[in-house]
Amino acid sequence: MKKSSRIAKWVRISRWIHRKIAAPAMIFFFIIALTGLMLGWKKNTGGVLLPKTQKGISSNPADWVPVDSLYKIALSTIKDSLDTELSPEISRIDIRPQKGIAKFVFKKHYWEIQLDCQSGEVLQIAKRNSDLIERIHDGSILDGWLGTKGSPVKLLYTTLMGIALLGFVISGVWLYFGAGWVKKAKERG
Repeated sequence: MKKSSRIAKWVRISRWIHRKIAAPAMIFFFIIALTGLMLGWKKNTGGVLLPKTQKGISSNPADWVPVDSLYKIALSTIKDSLDTELSPEISRIDIRPQKGIAKFVFKKHYWEIQLDCQSGEVLQIAKRNSDLIERIHDGSILDGWLGTKGSPVKLLYTTLMGIALLGFVISGVWLYFGAGWVKKAKERG
């Protein structure tokens, strides 16, 4: 088989792979691209996607109330200020020493409560839309809906999308350069 025929065969295979990957993956690539852009800009949206971090009274940890006291305040705040039906399960506590605040981020919904570490005062109750966008971006929202343990849907989704994107790039490179390689091989004989 001549070199030009081998290259042409690989170009045809690449075109077939590229076409087969493109149709089913297009919607997912669109979602990943859109949510990725939103996550990249989340801190620059004026609090729309990610609540602004407030400032507490003191940045000196020696002046702060214990974390367990702040925890109790956050739990009573979620219960009293928002909805008694919301899960009180906390995903993480983000302490910002420079700002003297603690953010309590809840696991089953997208609310956060920011407390002053010195006084325990509630500085802000806000929705974290960026957490929802992140869960859509990485596919973990499906694990939440399905109630799966260990994020199997997220792992499958990210694996399939990663493989599809790699296939798209590799076949795209072959398509881009392949025609030139076939032409050069034919000219050489």
